Order: sequence, then C-alpha cells, then structure tokens
Amino acid sequence: MPHPGAPSIGDNGTVTTAEPTSPASTERATTTRRGTVMSVAGLATSVLIAALTVVPSPYAVGGAGPTFDTLGEADGVPLVEISGAPTFDSTGELRLTTVSVSRAGSQPFTLGRVLAAWASPRQYVVPQEEVFGTPGEEEAAEEQAQVDWITSQESATVSALEALGHPVPATMLVAGTADGSRAEGLLLEGDVIVAIDGGAVDTFDELAEAVGARSPGDEIAVTVEREGAEVTETFATLDDDGDAVIGVYVDPTFDLPIDVTVQIDSVGGPSAGLMFSLGIMDRLTEVDELAGARVAGTGTIDTTGDVGPIGGIRMKLYGAADAGAAWFLAPIENCADVRGNIPDGLNVVAVDTLDDAYEAITRIGAGDTAGLPGC
Repeated sequence: MPHPGAPSIGDNGTVTTAEPTSPASTERATTTRRGTVMSVAGLATSVLIAALTVVPSPYAVGGAGPTFDTLGEADGVPLVEISGAPTFDSTGELRLTTVSVSRAGSQPFTLGRVLAAWASPRQYVVPQEEVFGTPGEEEAAEEQAQVDWITSQESATVSALEALGHPVPATMLVAGTADGSRAEGLLLEGDVIVAIDGGAVDTFDELAEAVGARSPGDEIAVTVEREGAEVTETFATLDDDGDAVIGVYVDPTFDLPIDVTVQIDSVGGPSAGLMFSLGIMDRLTEVDELAGARVAGTGTIDTTGDVGPIGGIRMKLYGAADAGAAWFLAPIENCADVRGNIPDGLNVVAVDTLDDAYEAITRIGAGDTAGLPGC
C-alpha cells in the first residue's frame, strides 16, 4: 500500500498526488508561472522595440524646412537679385518658409520614428505615395515642382510690378478651351487676344478685369489676332463660383521691364510666390516698410495678385518661429489649418491678396498692428 501522500501513477501514465498541495507550494508555483509570463512579455517587448528601431517604414515624415530671407544674401549675393531698376536696402526680414519631407529609402528611419513623428505637433506622417507618387510618377512630380518654382518667380515679379503701378505688357496666346466653354470652335489655339468688348487689353491684369466686370452668362465679344487679321467672336461667359469666365486657357508671355534672379536651387513648388512678391516690392521702393521687423509667410501668387492656399502650413509656422520671426502671413484659405497650431510668440495675419500682404508688412513696420486680420 503506497505511503500517504506519495505520488501514484494512473493507467494513462499521468502523475497525481494523493494529498492537496500545501499553500507554500501553490505560491511557489504561481510565482514561477508569473515569472515565466513576464519573461515572455519582456522578450516580446524587446523584440518589438528592436523592430521599431530597425525596420524601414513606407511612410513620409514632414517637418519644418529651412527659411530664406528674400531681402537677405547668400554667400555675399542677394537672394533675390534685381537688375534694370534702382533698388533700396531694408532693415527687416521677409522669410519664405518651406517643408522638409523625408521617407524610408532616402535616409534611414524606422517605424519608431514614424510613430514619434505622428505624435508630434511639429511633424506630420502620410503614406509616401501621397508625397512622392509611384516610382514612375516621382520624376514627373519633381519636374513639375521645378516648373512651378520658376513660374511662381515670374508671377511674383509681374504681380509686384502691377501692385506698384507699373503695368507689364503681355502677349495673351489662346492655348485651348475648357470643357463646356462657349468659345469652343470660335477661339482657336494660337489666337492672340487683343481686345474685350472693343476695348484693348495689353496686360493680363486688364484682361482679367475686363472679363471679371461681366456677370456669368453675359455675352462677351473677344477680339483676337489670327493669321495677320483681327477676328471678333461673341459668346456667353461661364459661371465660376459666381464669377464670369470665358473658359479659355491663356498662356501669357510677359515683357518684363526688370530681370529678377533667385539664388535658391533647393526649393520647389509655387508656395514661395507671395514672399517673392513682397521682397521685390520692398527692394523697389525707397521706403523701409519693415523698419527692422521679422516677417515670415507663405502662399502662392498669381499675376493678378491673388494669394492662394498651400500645404504644410502647420510645419511652416514652426519653421518661422524657429527662425525668430514675430509675424507670419498666411493665405486666408489656410486659416482652418492655422487655428490651434500657432507657436507661442508668433502672430498670424490672414491675407487674401498681395495688396493685403503689403499693407500688413507696412503696418507691422510702423507698429500699427491693431485690427490686422488673424485666423
């Protein structure tokens, strides 16, 4: 007969005990199991942390990029160099802001970095395809960014001169008609627009004003030069959010009275247009608009002086603050992105046109900032 408490072996080969386990042994077993679980969990956490630090992530991480003072110099050369007209010095700064975007492959970063960026108000994270496109699209996107960069410089020059009261003559070539345009079949590719309703239009701004003076649906007479002769076609305007448009793609060639050279080759896209325009205006006017003030900003600009929205404005706000700017000019259409994201010490002014922006920097320089529109 087995001794009480001795283990016995059953028919199936399992080992059992004849008496209940003591409290002390139960505690030891529980402690052992807990230790095993914690060891496994710790190992899993270590593996996860290791993976986060070494596994590349298919995301793009964006943050504040460098800023450039359009009134300053780079290696002793003016960042924005103007020839063909007298220029004047300024005691302030007009900083264009940029966004720097990196991705796995361009430099080593990991899922851990992506998660840290996602949690930071100073950075943003998106799938890298949203920024760079597919491999076949990336090169085309980079080329387009450079085209936009160059075009924005021309638009900035034209809008600055027009705002200062210097009309810029332009040859306005018809490049095609939009879908649904009443001008289809009437205005032909290669035509040159010379008059609206019998009044000569010599600048792109005059063309925009003449068409904009009509109401959507109004008949409009457009005179073009075609094969050495003038032809006038009459058709109805279209409605573009309440504004009259003729539904024609116009490719203007400007006869600029000055040459503007920009000494930056590391920036792409159109978002520096506003700060270029303001820099040109400041350099061409004898008055010191800023009087030492540091102003940063962003926004596209077209040849009529309209300021357009841009991407990445939250990052640009931080870049401006890091560069020591006290004021930031933001496109009014970006205000929803600005609210709640303004760094301490930075004041934001919402602008809709180049005239708005020029008035803002003049008032900032004069210390007359009460009532400037914010976001």
